Amino acid sequence: MKYRKLLFPVFALIFAFAPAAHAQFGSGIVYDPTQSAHAIEQIAQGSQSLQTAEQIYTTAYRTLNQVIAAYNLAYQMSRMPANLAARYRSDFSMWTNLSSASVPDTYGNTSAWINALDLGNPTRATSAFDSAVIPLESYPGGALSSQDAITQAAIKNQYVSSELGQATLTNSLSTLGTIRADSETFQQRLANLESDTYSTDPSQQTSNALLGKINSATMLQIHSQQDTNQILAAEAAQQALDEKEQLDERNRLMNQSIYFQQNFPTLIESMTSGVSDAIHSVSLSTTGH
Repeated sequence: MKYRKLLFPVFALIFAFAPAAHAQFGSGIVYDPTQSAHAIEQIAQGSQSLQTAEQIYTTAYRTLNQVIAAYNLAYQMSRMPANLAARYRSDFSMWTNLSSASVPDTYGNTSAWINALDLGNPTRATSAFDSAVIPLESYPGGALSSQDAITQAAIKNQYVSSELGQATLTNSLSTLGTIRADSETFQQRLANLESDTYSTDPSQQTSNALLGKINSATMLQIHSQQDTNQILAAEAAQQALDEKEQLDERNRLMNQSIYFQQNFPTLIESMTSGVSDAIHSVSLSTTGH
């Protein structure tokens, strides 16, 4: 706008001398309207260029302010409160090794069980079972076949319960020992995640770092849940075995009752007839007749 105000006196001066197209001044200079128009055009173009430059400068200045504001916000978002760890960091319990405790091993058959609970592994669990559990002997074949069908079924059923109990117990020892052995590594992973979470290092507070920590926390939670599920599965297997043994005991009692009801009359008759025959065969005569 200020450039247009400067052009008004120039145009007025040109129009004042316009009738004398070829008037001569005292210095001998001849006024040329064509050159004047060209000069006016150049002045107008210069004014427009100045306006364009002013707009570019204004736009660049606004952009600079926006960039600075965005940087300040990003810098502020990348910083963590200095006292966050002190306010929210918490400790949690950790599985301890039984071998570090004072566990007596009077006859040398306890250490295998402790190793199975500390380190896991099916081989260690089997060794622990063999050293600490009373072994089950094989029932003599001839003695088993001489029993009636109900007794044979009861004996075989008891063997099934014992063998299932061995499998359940060794699996539980292996599972618990593996979880206990991995607990130290799991503890270190949690400590690393906790340290990075409460870190004031800006590189730990970027968007990618935050997403990485969220994914890591999710994986650790899944791993912990998997260990919990294994423990629950071992407990469920033991409960199923206990229920089987209880069911077996109830069934044996019912079978014994049924057997008694079916065979009691015959047994009594046999006993009474035998007693009667014995009484009849007794002679009170001194001669034996």
